[in-house]
Formats: sequence, structure tokens, C-alpha cells
Amino acid sequence: MVEATGAPAQPELKRAIGPKLLLFFVVGDILGTGVYALTGNVAGKVGGALWLPFLIAFAVAFLTAFSYLELVGKYPRAAGAALYTNRAFKIQFLTFMVAFAVMSSGITSASSAALAFGRTYLQSVVKEFFSDTFTISATLVAVLFIIGLGAVNFRGVSESVKANVVLTCIELSGLVIVIAIGVYAVAVGDGDPGRLTQVDPAPGQSALVAVTSATALAFFAMVGFEDSVNMAEECRDPVKIFPRAMLWGMVVAATIYVLVAITSSLLIPADRLAKAGSSALLEVVKVGAPSFPLWVFSLIGLFAVINSALINMLMASRLVYGMANERIIPRAFGVVHPFRRTPWISIIFTSGVAIILVMTTDIAKLGGTTALLLLIVFTIVNIAVLVLRKEKADHEHFRAPTWVPVLGALSCAYLASPLSGRPADDYKIALYLLGAGVVLWGINRVVHGKTEFDAQKLAK
Repeated sequence: MVEATGAPAQPELKRAIGPKLLLFFVVGDILGTGVYALTGNVAGKVGGALWLPFLIAFAVAFLTAFSYLELVGKYPRAAGAALYTNRAFKIQFLTFMVAFAVMSSGITSASSAALAFGRTYLQSVVKEFFSDTFTISATLVAVLFIIGLGAVNFRGVSESVKANVVLTCIELSGLVIVIAIGVYAVAVGDGDPGRLTQVDPAPGQSALVAVTSATALAFFAMVGFEDSVNMAEECRDPVKIFPRAMLWGMVVAATIYVLVAITSSLLIPADRLAKAGSSALLEVVKVGAPSFPLWVFSLIGLFAVINSALINMLMASRLVYGMANERIIPRAFGVVHPFRRTPWISIIFTSGVAIILVMTTDIAKLGGTTALLLLIVFTIVNIAVLVLRKEKADHEHFRAPTWVPVLGALSCAYLASPLSGRPADDYKIALYLLGAGVVLWGINRVVHGKTEFDAQKLAK
């Protein structure tokens, strides 16, 4: 088979993901680095009412999920938010920047997971089995970690999502351990329930801003559901299986998050959780169950951040592949390996960007930047779903109530704005990343000239 140009046609991506694998993909992508590495940072912003930002973040994400479900039902293709932006607004530069923002968010998320792997959970395991004098370079470990993820990604999507099932079960077991510790603490009368209603704003800050700034960071823990959209071309019957898998996955993850947050606040004061930082859950286990082998939970934490990073790198590489196919970036990024049937050039590119990030930034800033980028994108997606109502699909698909994307756009825009109390560093890193996108856009225009999107191809 050859294309009209006479060049050999690219092989299609392998449709290897069914409803159960997709559900595990969504749950596994949401659970992970956000709760395992940033619980302490969120507590430092809000105080003892740690569960509240996670609950609000879930509500905002849930609204946006309905918009994604309507759009993926109409257009079940890889590329996600960028494809929807292109169809709704037909502004090539905006489409490119949305694509670049989503790709950047996946890479920053994976990079934060790599740093949590090297600087927190691996260090805990090393201290348990070796003397404190034995040290390893956390940054070097994070770089090797990213390279390993790239190898798994190249191996194939079927292998990657099956690995995700195993890793999701492991990370889920760690959070169940934390919740069980909380149940036991309540049963024996330990913990301080009064902390659950305490909001401790910073000096000169209102309680509302304390909650919203914590929510703006906690939102990082709820992202991930949108990654599944970029796997649409590798799912069997995506129009049918997406709604149930995405919504149930989000409910399961949010319930676990709230229970973990309640347990953490019951057992440990907010200032102590904040001081622990990315080791907050290790501190919860240490206090709530002193006899529990800490190295076991550390190993679980390692697998949890591996899972988050693996799925985010999958998403980022597939997004680059999708954009290459839509001629928004050079076609070379859309090359599929003839034997593994994976987008190998996109995998190399996204892995390289992640390596640069782990060498230059810290976990909290990467988490905040990830949330900021996605909140901006989600605002655009919620508007796009309303604009695209004028386009009718030739098949049955999910349709969200009109008020849902409206409220979703407003809430996402607020959490992305300085009014929410978001720190300036998030905007600085985001501007650097998006600035790099502008440079790439300029290079693409100079080398390849102006390209027009193929609307008939997008409509297929």
C-alpha cells in the first residue's frame, strides 16, 4: 500500500487496549507521583484540611472529563486537546501551542516522578540496606530512569499498558496501606480529628486563597485522565469504552486520594507534613505503624512513580506522533518503527527533553507547572466543546450537558490565574517551555513553510 505521493504508507498503531486495560491506564495515570510526592507540599499550603484541595481538584477535573468524553466520542484519534483546538478555532499557531503545552505537561510530570524516584524513595531504600555514608547521585539515577522508560515505551504499547496494570496494583496497595493505618488509628483512638477542619493561611493570605492555592497544586494529582485520549488510536472501540473507563477511573482515584489525605492529617500536623515534603507518606507510615517495614513502602513508592512516569512518557510521545501526522510539526516525528510499530523518533525526542528537566528543576516546581499548563489547556478544551457543537458526527457519541463545559472553563481559568494564589515560579517555568515552543514553531515555518491542515483527514 502506498500513499498518493508514492511514498510507502505508515503502518497503523496497534489496537491493543480493551476496557479493562484502559480503566487501569486511567487509574494508574492519576494515582502516583501526585499523592506519593506532593502531599506534604499541599499540606503546607492549606493546613490540616488536606482533603479539601484534593476534593475540589477532583470536582474541577470531573467537569473537564465530560468535555473530553464528548470530543473523543466525536473524534476518536490520537492528538487529543490539540486536535479539538484545531477543529474548533482553526488557528494553526494556537493548535501548535496547545499541543506543545500538553506535551510539556506530560514530560514535566514524568520528570517530577523521576526526581521522586531518585531523591526520595530510592534514597529511603538505600539507607535501609546500606550505611548512611553510602550515597548515590539522585540526578544520575533520574536520568537513567528516563532512559529506561524510553526503552519500555519503544518496546510497544501492549507491553507498556500491561506493565501499567502490574504497577497500578502495586501503587494501589501502598495507598491502601496508608488508608488501613488511618482506620486503625481511628479505631484505637489515635489521631486528632480536629485538624481535618483547620485551614492555616500564610501571613497576609485569606483562607480562600490558601484553599485555592493548595487546590492549584493538588490538581497535579488529578491529571492523567486526559492522557488516555491520546491512546485512542490504540484502543478497541474507543467510542464505546471511553466514558465508563474514564469516569470510573477518576472516581476510584479521587476516593483514594481523599482517604489518604484524611489519614495524613489525622496522624501528623500540617507543618510536619510540609517539612517532610516528598517524604510525607513515609512519615505517615512511620508514625501510624512503627513496626511496619518502611523499606516495603519505599519500594511501593518507587513502583508508583515509575508508573506515573511511564504513562506520561507514553502520552507525550503519542501526542508528538499525532501532531506530526497532522503536519503541525515535521513529519519525521511521526515515523513508526516497522517491527515494534511504535513512534520511535517521538520517543527519543520526549525522553531527551525529560532528561534536561530532571537535571535543572525540582519536584514541587515541576508539579505546579504541570498543573498550570493543563489548566490552561483544559480551559481551551471546555470552550472548544461548545464551539464544536455546530459539527455533527455521523455516529452516536456521548454529549455533556451545556452547563458542564461552561463551569469547567471558568473553574480551570480561575485555578490557572494568579487569583488562585499560584506561585510566580510556575509561570516562569511555563513561559520558558512555551517560549521554546514558539522557537520550534518559527523553525518549522522557515524550513517547511506554511502548511494547511487537512480537514478531511481530521474528520476521518
